[in-house]
Amino acid sequence: MGERIKEEAMEIITAFSSSSLPRLVVFDLDYTLWPFYCECRSKREMPKLYPQAKGVLLALKEKGIDMAIASRSPTADIANTFLDKLDIKSMFVAQEIYSSWTHKTEHFQKINRLTGVPFKSMLFFDDEHRNIEAVSKMGVTSILVDNGVDLRAFRQGLAEFSQNSGSSARDKQK
Repeated sequence: MGERIKEEAMEIITAFSSSSLPRLVVFDLDYTLWPFYCECRSKREMPKLYPQAKGVLLALKEKGIDMAIASRSPTADIANTFLDKLDIKSMFVAQEIYSSWTHKTEHFQKINRLTGVPFKSMLFFDDEHRNIEAVSKMGVTSILVDNGVDLRAFRQGLAEFSQNSGSSARDKQK
């Protein structure tokens, strides 16, 4: 299934012109990439991603689009252990995993400093409305996910990013 999802995610990406793709896609962890809170789990467990999340990550990696993590988890050690166990840790150019009251604005400032990618060139997926709201105000295209990152949310994210970046293929043809 992961391979089929990856292929579908690749098709979604190629439907957009490369100039209207994000330079960096940022993911929350809990209830965005995986269906649980880290602090309710043990490092000994084998975590699972949402069914379509890995395919989306693999497609972004193959297309050369950088990815990062912004998570307000109070248990960064468990989150990091799970990223290792899932063999996806190396996919992310930045991993900001720590407790905070800033609704992730601090996470994004650090990601911006680390990567040099401007906020308007980022796409963000999260399951909490307050994070989406706060990060959107920074100029990041932010997508609220209901049941983790899936192809529908991914397609919506790229479409909204493309609109926000204002460089649609239509403009290029003029």
